[in-house]
Amino acid sequence: IRTAAAAGEAPLICLVSSFGGKAYTFNVAYGVGKAAVDRLASDMAFQLKPHGVASISLYPGVVKTEGNLEMERRGEWAEASGGLDLEAGESPAFSGRAVAALARLDSEAMLARSGRVEVVAELARELGFSDIDGSRPPSIRSLAYLCPNFVFPSIEAGGGTVPRWVRDNVPDINLPWSIFASPPPERDASPRSEGARSVI
Repeated sequence: IRTAAAAGEAPLICLVSSFGGKAYTFNVAYGVGKAAVDRLASDMAFQLKPHGVASISLYPGVVKTEGNLEMERRGEWAEASGGLDLEAGESPAFSGRAVAALARLDSEAMLARSGRVEVVAELARELGFSDIDGSRPPSIRSLAYLCPNFVFPSIEAGGGTVPRWVRDNVPDINLPWSIFASPPPERDASPRSEGARSVI
């Protein structure tokens, strides 16, 4: 803190969380852990504000981590993720670029964000950076992500069809957090049923 203050910069504490802090994902432990990270960032922002320290909770999307790539190599990724396309995911460096972009903000702008959840993909559009391949993947709460990964497959699984012109013109519009956040999925009444999973 003293080093940053001497340089006239606001220190930044950046915690990596996930959309599991907002919507049911995997299991109880995962969701509670991510929600706790979000709360930690929020409460630290309040207590550290007098010291000029910013605290942010960062949400990457689906990331091509070494672990996820290894799961895909073993043929386990599709089942574990609910069929998400890992090839369309973000590189780990994309999150690093988000942190670097936040750190370049002036103290006033950084402190104005303190305590908030920031989505890597949304920061890329706002602050003007891209992934290592030059792409800017949509936010997981964007229709451009949700429709091809969840909505369209659900329609097709029920026997419906999605016209090509619809697929090709999905707007990159983010759902409000109040709509995106969801309770756990409904489960079959049978104790043997694994139930549905929401995976992000």
